[in-house]
Amino acid sequence: MDEQGKLKEGIGKKIRKQFTAGLLVIVPLGASILILIWIFNSIDDILQPVINRIWGQNIPGVGFGVTIVLIFMAGILVRNVIGFRILRYFDNLLYRVPIFNLLYRSIRQIMTSFSVPDNTGFMQVVLVDFPHKGMKAVAFITNEIIDKDGERSYSVLIPTAPNPTSGFMEIVKEQDITRTKITVDEAIKMIISAGRVMPCDVQEKI
Repeated sequence: MDEQGKLKEGIGKKIRKQFTAGLLVIVPLGASILILIWIFNSIDDILQPVINRIWGQNIPGVGFGVTIVLIFMAGILVRNVIGFRILRYFDNLLYRVPIFNLLYRSIRQIMTSFSVPDNTGFMQVVLVDFPHKGMKAVAFITNEIIDKDGERSYSVLIPTAPNPTSGFMEIVKEQDITRTKITVDEAIKMIISAGRVMPCDVQEKI
């Protein structure tokens, strides 16, 4: 390959890297914005008829304002003792609803594990032998299991690339886990990019 061909290839690789890096920023941001817009519009559609009857006209932005206030008030509520007890009471009610309780419990547990990984000690990035011994896969610790003999095991999620929201759940003994210093954010970027985006000091973190 001549120098001109190498130059074109180098430019092409650089463009692909920049495009991939841009996707890693735009896709999660865009998805989050779309979900928030859907919530705002849904609340707005519910409240506007009521406001129209009271004030005689629609008030733009009510859905946005009410959603922000609700999120803020929910945060205040669950951070005090009385609010926590109220939340537990409604949790217990929802857990008794057939079928719905399975969905609600699963989503709540997942959201809790993602929101407080440092407090629980979960969601650490590790390496495990997968799909067979001798091959290493990136995995997230999602729970800790201690049997009656005191032996410690972990449930881990082995995500698929480039979609980290799906994968395999396995229970792995502690001695079969390789701890790393890779952060959750770095691991997700690695998975989404199929290994193209790696931490600069990846060798030191493994």
